[in-house]
Amino acid sequence: MMTPDPDSSDSGSSAAEGSSQPVRKRRTIVGTVRSDKMRKTITVEVTRLEKHVRYHKYIRRRSSYYAHDENEDACVGDLVRIAETRPLSKSKRWRFVEVVRPVKRG
Repeated sequence: MMTPDPDSSDSGSSAAEGSSQPVRKRRTIVGTVRSDKMRKTITVEVTRLEKHVRYHKYIRRRSSYYAHDENEDACVGDLVRIAETRPLSKSKRWRFVEVVRPVKRG
């Protein structure tokens, strides 16, 4: 049985001090803001293309996510990036990161 050598330092081998889990990168997605009528919450619609199994035609699928927007920076029509986060409420599991492309106003 090998015992660890007290002279050798093995600092920095874990991802973070005091945690046994490695740090995982959060998933981010880009979508369009469909609603900003709630306080500090936006509804983001994400469109993706899926190939049909039998007919091999691409089908447009949509998903809707509630995202936390602390400063209420996003407006309806903006293309935004949202990131996965811990559950903030019953239905909010995403947070607003940035406006990728703002909608033209005026």
